[in-house]
Amino acid sequence: MPSTPGVTLIDRGPDNEPFRARFQPLAGALGGSSSSFRDLKVYEPGIAWTRQEPRWRLIEQLVQGTMGMQAAGKTYLPQQPDEEDDSYAIRLANSICPPYYLRLEQMLAGMLTRKPVRLNNVPDEMQEHFLNIDMMGHGLDVFLQSIARKCLRYGHIGILVDFPRGDEGDDTPVTQFRRPYWVAYSPRNILGWKTDVVNGTLKLVEVRLYEELTVPYGTYGEEQVAQVRVLKPGSFELFRYQPSKSRDWELISDGKTNIEEIPFGIAYAQQIAVLESMPPLEEIAWLNLQAYRCRSDQNNILHVAAVPRYNLFGVPAEVEKVSAGPNSATAWPVDARAEFAEPTGTSYDARFNQLDRIKAEIAELGMAAVLGQNMTNQAAEAKAIDRSQGDAALQSVAIGLQDLLDTCMGFHAKFMNLADGGSSVVNRDFVSSRLDPAEVGQLIQLRINNDISQELLLTRLAEGEWLGGDFDVELEIEKTAQEKAQALADQRAQLDASLGGLP
Repeated sequence: MPSTPGVTLIDRGPDNEPFRARFQPLAGALGGSSSSFRDLKVYEPGIAWTRQEPRWRLIEQLVQGTMGMQAAGKTYLPQQPDEEDDSYAIRLANSICPPYYLRLEQMLAGMLTRKPVRLNNVPDEMQEHFLNIDMMGHGLDVFLQSIARKCLRYGHIGILVDFPRGDEGDDTPVTQFRRPYWVAYSPRNILGWKTDVVNGTLKLVEVRLYEELTVPYGTYGEEQVAQVRVLKPGSFELFRYQPSKSRDWELISDGKTNIEEIPFGIAYAQQIAVLESMPPLEEIAWLNLQAYRCRSDQNNILHVAAVPRYNLFGVPAEVEKVSAGPNSATAWPVDARAEFAEPTGTSYDARFNQLDRIKAEIAELGMAAVLGQNMTNQAAEAKAIDRSQGDAALQSVAIGLQDLLDTCMGFHAKFMNLADGGSSVVNRDFVSSRLDPAEVGQLIQLRINNDISQELLLTRLAEGEWLGGDFDVELEIEKTAQEKAQALADQRAQLDASLGGLP
């Protein structure tokens, strides 16, 4: 099951998908099929993938920003009836896509990872690996933010815990450079899967994962190739399509693994079935598209209609061009005149109001994703908000990501022949609850007056984000008690020494 750290996993739709043109065998499968049964090749997506894929296209274009939307052309910015090709090309080049979806995705993922992941009972050997969890220099918290964004983008995310094979085979011991690492796969890269009930639990018994990687070609050149990793409990196969060597897919590697299950964990944001989901921010993406089109139309109208123009009266028809400006002069026939005609601009109010309504809807849906309810302006500006919305979309993502981390930590431990991989706690406090300095002062005064306990004071300071995300109240109380006991013992020893020196 060996993979290569740094392999490219494509999160782009078919409008600019590089392997669509390069790898003709895969291109046909991307067109989709309405059939209820299909005889698939190893590189072809399954029925569930084909059913979900149309929901990803717009979102994948939006996350590429203005250049991505312009590259999609008429797909997301239709050419108007009777609009000439040159005019459309100019309008497309001047159309800017507002990054509403992208900013909201970043904001929600940032809320999920606002505090570091807390690890419990994780072996020291594994904690060292978590500083570079993917063998690409990313720590666990950075890795979590990346998979949180993809989970919000697609509706689910998968992680493969891989263990590279050495020349000696699967039993090669773990070393500093040969050890388990994690690879995240978006739903676009999970081509197909099979499930079965094993010991009373539904488990994956096969999964096909698509990858791209760059290999050397010639002396200085490079070549991008496609490959599909087929995983089964206790075994793997690796198929590759490399045009410079073969015009078909070839099996380049296979073998056994040292754990009897597929080390692939899944987290869902909005689950439908096994490895099937709906993007939770899909409707916001459509609103972003509406804003893109509205702004394009508005900019085009302003460019064409909001510029003052000459109206000529009594000028011969053969006068086709008139110069204007402070350094120009024009000789007019008798009784001829020229006037500037300028629109009042009141007809554009509806367009501006429409953009404002779209932005308001996106903001409202974003708050609903965090809190599980619509927020009025008054509630959004309130200092204290209710965080007990257990059914909020972001709460579901946090719970799913925590289960995913725990699952992958278990696989990681099995590869290292450890009894247990420990557990994790993912942040669910999405809005800052930092105490004001005045509130901190009041708590300290209560403690000085012995009106509250030391434990309550430390707990409130930790919850109020004054003591760091990894602060352990119980451990701190224990250390404080030990220090006080030691200080008291030292004082007694010093007093005994002083009394012993008296005549």
